[in-house]
Amino acid sequence: VKAQLEEKEGKTFDVFSAVEFKTQLVAGTNYFIKVHVGNEEFMHLRVFKSLPHENEQLSLHSYQGSKTKHDELAYF
Repeated sequence: VKAQLEEKEGKTFDVFSAVEFKTQLVAGTNYFIKVHVGNEEFMHLRVFKSLPHENEQLSLHSYQGSKTKHDELAYF
């Protein structure tokens, strides 16, 4: 989903490393992922993975910027 986020933000990330995640089961799975994007900047991503029979790619549902390493990763 890095390319999807870069397109939405209009910039590229040299660093893109997941440091924490949580899941939520729905009609598929929501992944809430804390991603280090360089320096002291972090972003929280909400990524959706559809059910296997739907054969869809992961999609970036929403995201939150201006996060820190210590911000709690929660549903949004």
